[in-house]
Parts: sequence; structure tokens; C-alpha cells
Amino acid sequence: MPRVQYTDSDVALMARMMRAEAEGEGKLGMLMVGNVIVNRRKANCLDFEGLRTIPQVIFQVQGGNYSFEAVQKGNVFYNRARSVEKRLAKQTLDYWRQHPSKFALWYFNPYAACPPTWYDQPFSGQFKQHCYYEPKANTCEGAYIW
Repeated sequence: MPRVQYTDSDVALMARMMRAEAEGEGKLGMLMVGNVIVNRRKANCLDFEGLRTIPQVIFQVQGGNYSFEAVQKGNVFYNRARSVEKRLAKQTLDYWRQHPSKFALWYFNPYAACPPTWYDQPFSGQFKQHCYYEPKANTCEGAYIW
């Protein structure tokens, strides 16, 4: 049973996002970005309340901007999904979770050391250039369910 229900078009969209946000960090980096997307879809709390589909997560607007920089700036997000990224997207949709993105709802590349918090949420770890943050205890139970 997958972690969330999805369609083939969800897989392709998520694959494009994973590539655009983390291609330079290899397969593991792309998996971690994919995991944050799935976590946001599952969380139903904080900034991510009411998101019911993968497209809603990816095209979410917060503060007048898209939540993901790759959608905002375009870069490779608008390239077609390749088979390797589609396989990685399916992995995260079906079962894949790993520290530091296991429970993370946020990530970013600070181009410096990772700050201890991001919008008051605790740092969970770093993979290459991306810093990952999970919700504070008892603020988002949905982020911690399978």
C-alpha cells in the first residue's frame, strides 16, 4: 500500500520537481526532496493544511510565492520527467523515508551553515547542500504517521 494515493501524472510531476530541486545532490538528494513532498501531502497541518494531492503540494502558494523555488524560477522544472526520476518518485510515494528528511516538511539551501531552526521549526539534519526541518513536537502529528 503506498504512503499516499497517486496517479501517473503525479509521478511525472513529482519527478520533475525532484530533479529541479536536487539533481546536483544525486539520487539520494532527489529522494529526500520527494519525501518532503509526500510528507507535506500527508501532514494536513501548519502551512500544509488541506493539501490533498501532489499537484496541490507542488503548486502551493505561500506569501504570494510558490512554496518551491523551482516552480517560481522555472529552471529545469519545466523539462520532461526522465525515467530515473520517475522511479525515484514512485519510491517515495510507495515507501521511501530516511533521515534527515524522514519527518521533514521544509528544506532549503542556505549557501552557508544550516541554522538551528527554520521559521521556528527544529533542524533535523543536512544532506549535501540542503538543510531539513521537521515540525516541533506536538504541532503536526500528520508528519509522523506512515
